Amino acid sequence: MDFTFTEEQQAAVEAAKAVFADVAPDGVPSPALTPRAVAEEFDRELWAKLADSDLLSLVLDQEHGGSGLDAIALCLVLREAARVLARVPLLEHCATAMAVQAHGSPELTGTLLPGAGDGSVVLTVAAHGRSGHEPAELAVTARQDGDTWVLEGLQTSVAWAHGADWTAVPAHTGEGEAVLAFVPPGAAGLSLAEQYSTSGERLAELTLDGVRVPAAHLIDAPGAWDHLRQLLATGTCALALGLGENVLTMTSQYTSKREQFGFPVASFQAVAVQAADRYIDLRAMEVTLWQAAWRLDASTGGAGGPLPSAGDVAVAKIWASEGVRRVVQTAQHLHGGFGADTDYPLHRYHAWAKQLELQLGPAAAHEEALGDLLAAHPLA
Repeated sequence: MDFTFTEEQQAAVEAAKAVFADVAPDGVPSPALTPRAVAEEFDRELWAKLADSDLLSLVLDQEHGGSGLDAIALCLVLREAARVLARVPLLEHCATAMAVQAHGSPELTGTLLPGAGDGSVVLTVAAHGRSGHEPAELAVTARQDGDTWVLEGLQTSVAWAHGADWTAVPAHTGEGEAVLAFVPPGAAGLSLAEQYSTSGERLAELTLDGVRVPAAHLIDAPGAWDHLRQLLATGTCALALGLGENVLTMTSQYTSKREQFGFPVASFQAVAVQAADRYIDLRAMEVTLWQAAWRLDASTGGAGGPLPSAGDVAVAKIWASEGVRRVVQTAQHLHGGFGADTDYPLHRYHAWAKQLELQLGPAAAHEEALGDLLAAHPLA
């Protein structure tokens, strides 16, 4: 079997590296020193560069002006973005665009996808429900009223919502199936309250009080929201991997130069063993990530496995959550007091790692989900 990435996927990585080459992780105030958000919105200049490099249309079909690539290509680009803590809604935007392309009505695809591909329309998604620990679709009800749907409820910790043009809001109809409603920021009955992430980014709490959505702006295809949620979790794993890899590189460079007793501390067995353990964590994070991303792409083509793709996504998120936490904790330990210096970027990576660890559920939540899947699909 050939596990190498395709030429198109590798080209996407090279394009991403070129775009992110000049991005400084400390380009905004430190979250440790900022009581509110580190910035009012995301990095619009970087967003324009991503659009110019055709990376925002990476996963769109050619008929929508895109390259027609897959979840693996998106995760490769996200991996590069996390190395420099790129402050852009790349994951939420591209994952939501993929859902619209796969399941949206002609009116919805015509409204969103041309602008999504060139960056003039920014998409995000409300994926955390009321608390972040419950299915997001249960936090909002959707009731059909003629040719419109009426939304009632609340979604918390919505990333990039203050700068997005459309937010995909999962909701339940009371009949067991989740729907996705697309809501613009100026919709009547919609209000956004300020929230802040562990990484210092500006989030929003969305309150929907009788928000009306045209039927054409709602996706009710079975499994559409579930697939989008899995893609978001897998993309979060890619971000955790890229962040962790860069942190381990920073740690290697520091311990190779820092000397004690006349020798680099990297030459001490206790330091080398800890770094080796974290390298193993990263490789486990990587292999489970690509398995999950491949299953998501393969599931749309009918390829099956002993468990639904949600099982592979759960395994990847367990490793990502636990692995990225261990990587940054070891990095802080091996850097000594220097790791907490707000003039050095490691503390920023630590804050982002904690956000990614908990985003879309910590390891324990995905262990529980995996257990439920194993119970429902006993392996022969």
